[in-house]
Amino acid sequence: MTIHKLSVIIPAYNEAETIHNILNKIKSVKLINNIEKEILIVNDCSTDKTKNAISSYISVNPDLPISYFEHEINQGKGAALHTGIQMATGDVLVIQDADLEYNPEEYNDLLKPIIDGFADVVYGSRFMGSKPHRILFFWHTIGNKFLTFLSNMFTNLNLTDMETCYKMFRSDIIKSIKLKEKRFGFEPEVTAKISKIKHIRIYEVGISYYGRTYYEGKKIGWKDGFRAIWCIFKYRFNF
Repeated sequence: MTIHKLSVIIPAYNEAETIHNILNKIKSVKLINNIEKEILIVNDCSTDKTKNAISSYISVNPDLPISYFEHEINQGKGAALHTGIQMATGDVLVIQDADLEYNPEEYNDLLKPIIDGFADVVYGSRFMGSKPHRILFFWHTIGNKFLTFLSNMFTNLNLTDMETCYKMFRSDIIKSIKLKEKRFGFEPEVTAKISKIKHIRIYEVGISYYGRTYYEGKKIGWKDGFRAIWCIFKYRFNF
């Protein structure tokens, strides 16, 4: 597949401390085949200085193609992604959290199966390969693997990391899907819905993971885990 532009969608909520760093990392990435980048930041009604941090970054980086969108009320990560997906103009899009847990240098690893004509969707797995992986929470890891296992049971996929942030899609495919989940239920919902697309080609590549603690700003919690279980059932049986 010939790719001219990659859209990087960043949902942001109270990320004033890290948004400059992640934007610098994205800026420094040189994509294979001279693919262009566009960055779409969706500020989900942050209560800190995220908006000011983004504005100041844009003012000193006028040549970086950044589009900024803002929700007037906090709606959740999924809702921010819906906005970004709708507004993206690239041939392919990737989801990028505003923190520093994932490394934009690995965009090329995700792009390669699509460029080579093998994949329509690529997930970046934190649980395969030999790249760096920060050691953090045992039960959080067990929870992620359980949700992936449960999702696989109902989608008949063999993913190793359904809950990963790094999901890359051909834009025409993801834009054709009607997405509903406004919080972290986005992950099982989108996985269930792409699994139902006839002849879809889904790949995984190993990625590094520089996880953060709740003290450092991690937001997902046990309630989101129960919501994910509900979404796995809901979008499998369409109720």
